[in-house]
Amino acid sequence: MPGAVALAILISGSSLTVAQFSSASPTPSQSGVSTSVPIQSQPPTALTASEKSAQPNSSTRPAYLTSVYGLQGVLAETDDGATVAAESIDEKFNPASSIKLATTLVALKSFGPDYRFVTSLWTNGQLDQTTGTLYGDLILAGGDPSFHYEHAVMLARELNQSGIETIAGNLIVAPAFRMNFDWSPKSSGQQLYDTLDLRLRPAAATRAWMDERMLVGDQKSLQNPPSVAVIGGVIVGAVPAGATPLLIHKSSKLVDLLKVMLCYSNNFMAERIGETLGGPDSVRAVVNSQLKIDPEEFVISSTSGLGVNRVTPRAMMKILRGLRAELQNNHLSLSDILPVAGIDPGTLKDRYTSDFLRGSVIAKTGTLARTDGGASSLVGQTRTRNGKIILFVIMNQQGNVLRFRQNQDEIVGQIQNAFGGPAPFNYRPIILAMRLSDSDYEAASRRGEYEPKN
Repeated sequence: MPGAVALAILISGSSLTVAQFSSASPTPSQSGVSTSVPIQSQPPTALTASEKSAQPNSSTRPAYLTSVYGLQGVLAETDDGATVAAESIDEKFNPASSIKLATTLVALKSFGPDYRFVTSLWTNGQLDQTTGTLYGDLILAGGDPSFHYEHAVMLARELNQSGIETIAGNLIVAPAFRMNFDWSPKSSGQQLYDTLDLRLRPAAATRAWMDERMLVGDQKSLQNPPSVAVIGGVIVGAVPAGATPLLIHKSSKLVDLLKVMLCYSNNFMAERIGETLGGPDSVRAVVNSQLKIDPEEFVISSTSGLGVNRVTPRAMMKILRGLRAELQNNHLSLSDILPVAGIDPGTLKDRYTSDFLRGSVIAKTGTLARTDGGASSLVGQTRTRNGKIILFVIMNQQGNVLRFRQNQDEIVGQIQNAFGGPAPFNYRPIILAMRLSDSDYEAASRRGEYEPKN
């Protein structure tokens, strides 16, 4: 990045201007530890008309973008497009989990916010109404990424309501079926097998069912726990020809699933939703085509952010703006799908928590402690007291991820103060069954593929 141009914030009282600086790229040492990023002061350049519209007035003194050990890219803009701060905006970084914003954008464009994943039950047998026994197999089709214990108990209840209490045959699950964030359809099928039957049902499944029923105010269902016993075993297979449909279970709306996924940075859900979109290559193709992004500026290998992905701050800003526009087209906003810092559970619960900062930042985090020597990102928007909405993209790698997060918060703080200080967004917390997604931490942490909460 030698000779790269960087823009830094200039602050004096309540005034802010944009000045141009030359920036030397940090060079990683042979040991893998990177040097800090110094930004040297140069005379400010003339402002464009749009940039002038973002500036209040008068004399200034420089307050530089914070330097940090490692590589850093920053782009901040007002919502109407005026540049507030920029550094290495055309260099490629590992965005980590902030790549989920691209997956989310394509999912909303492809399915719409009201889309629901369908899980259907079929049989190749006949029901004996007298005994409540289904003589044949119970067959499940579907790939709902949010299917969990409470949904399995709900299927048992719906089967009971149809007069079915015992399955004389096998439980057959589709190859795409997943339960409790388990990647194995066989293991998922076994969990479903146990959860359907009250005698085998794990305590965690009972708690999940009780939590979900209490959340929707349905205490009556808790008085008679549903149960379906399967006599046969668990088989992974497709729905056979001639099977008869029994019932259909639908997930929550996509917009609600996205809120859960993004609050907790749930990699499993992001990968599963990505699969329904055609995988990373399809997501990349849609993003590059729809947003007119140079193919070299956005290269992904996963739809969750795991592994090695590459995106420039300039391209990520286009993705953020594209996502905002898609949400607005559906009468939604970023707070409908992203965590609001200091309020929503998940990755931003313990950031921006002071009384004057809480609720002023809506963003997606990204963290990979080992990949690319440590990668971290923060992409979103902040609201300021003078009424400005500032969009920002901050990416770091080859350094300590905890220090990167502190540095990101300092940069956002500088931007807020330059526009009169932080102000909370008008946001009423969305009540979701967040416990469902929080359980991903236990399973995913054992695989080393989750994003820390703090």
